[in-house]
Amino acid sequence: MSNTISIRKGLNIRLVGEATKEIKEVPVSGTVGVSPIDFHGLTPKMVVKEGETVLVGDVLFFDKKKEQIKFVSPVSGKVKEIVRGEKRRIMNVLIEADGKQDAKKFTVKNVNDYSAEEMKSLLLESGFWSSMKQRPLDIVADPENKAKGLYVSSFDSAPLAPDYEFVLNDEMEAVQKGFDALSIIMDGKVHLSSKPSSSFTKIKGVTHHSFDGLHPAGNIGTQIHHIDPINKGEFVWSINIQEVAAIGKFLASGCVDASRKIALTGSEVESPAYLNVTRGTVMGSLVKDFVTGENVRYISGNVLTGDRKGLTEYLGHHHNQISVIPEGDEYKFFLTSGWLGHGFDKFSNSRLFPTFLLPKSKKFRLDTNTNGEERAFVVSGELERVFPFDILPVQLTKAAITNDIDGMENLGIYEVAPEDFALCEYVCTTKINIQEKIRQGLDLIASECM
Repeated sequence: MSNTISIRKGLNIRLVGEATKEIKEVPVSGTVGVSPIDFHGLTPKMVVKEGETVLVGDVLFFDKKKEQIKFVSPVSGKVKEIVRGEKRRIMNVLIEADGKQDAKKFTVKNVNDYSAEEMKSLLLESGFWSSMKQRPLDIVADPENKAKGLYVSSFDSAPLAPDYEFVLNDEMEAVQKGFDALSIIMDGKVHLSSKPSSSFTKIKGVTHHSFDGLHPAGNIGTQIHHIDPINKGEFVWSINIQEVAAIGKFLASGCVDASRKIALTGSEVESPAYLNVTRGTVMGSLVKDFVTGENVRYISGNVLTGDRKGLTEYLGHHHNQISVIPEGDEYKFFLTSGWLGHGFDKFSNSRLFPTFLLPKSKKFRLDTNTNGEERAFVVSGELERVFPFDILPVQLTKAAITNDIDGMENLGIYEVAPEDFALCEYVCTTKINIQEKIRQGLDLIASECM
């Protein structure tokens, strides 16, 4: 284990509603959704039609630009509907689950008997490759690119994030097998970042790194930046630690397991806990027994980077957490809760409110109210305090807003993803959606420079 890298530029947002260390089973819902929108830049080409019967692991659609990248069904049942939006864009593939979870059987052999091309082909055919992300651009990894490294984080430092050491405590053998498989397909190193004294430090065949400190210490982008930054023309891949375990289980059984353990968290959840769910489950079936309030916001993911969802929508593909917080759309009396209030119930990165005097154990019930509207974007030093990159966040954001390609390239656009700017967006007094601006900048780079 190398020396611990301590992240000092960041912010831990202390929210009420952390999940207790218990796992509850959630039956497969009546309808499960697989959304191409979860994979940015994907142009899907359907393989199945409405009314067709599918097994777990059957291909639903593939990437029109990279046909070898396939996306599979998480349940067995019948294709209920292919939901289309404007210009017939495929928004969701809905599958009516039969509850049996009959799975397609793949031919697998001992991990060490695979060549790199055979293993890559197996991961593509079984749909696991779709969970692999690539930087630059923060998109599904291109299997034709040569990556200089594969990065996995064994912990998440986001607000109320799941504890992967607890989640995967009984699956360490599968995690090891998953890493063995990933090592086969890589010419470069496989990097595993963990907290000091983590049980994941026992994983063999990987390059270990130790991180601690403030969020975003657990973000892949932060870890890559401090281990081996990305230069123009280079590619790195990353994958979630639960997906690594799923690959290991797949290589042991020959069947795709689409179940994932997620954390149901937030101040509006009566009994926050971990749920064992099927990927793509409808949100309503996940929260119905845990949330009784009405004026709340359901977020697939964490409060900084997750997607707002309705009860009839579906858990995002890359999300291992659901956050439920107050909506915050009610009027606040300016003398008590408004701009002249004392702020004893408010959390701030600055010393604007007296809560900075309270113990660090104090947690807050925060809502979605931005307490203001968009305003001029000026240099204030706010973003730099929570951005642990050797990059100028304000200047890069302005370059993205103005479509300045040269500026973005010179300022490090190839190294970042929208999630790296989530804290910047949170602390910025301009109320600008910085993550959205960075995504637009990345899209411009993809169309003009890649």
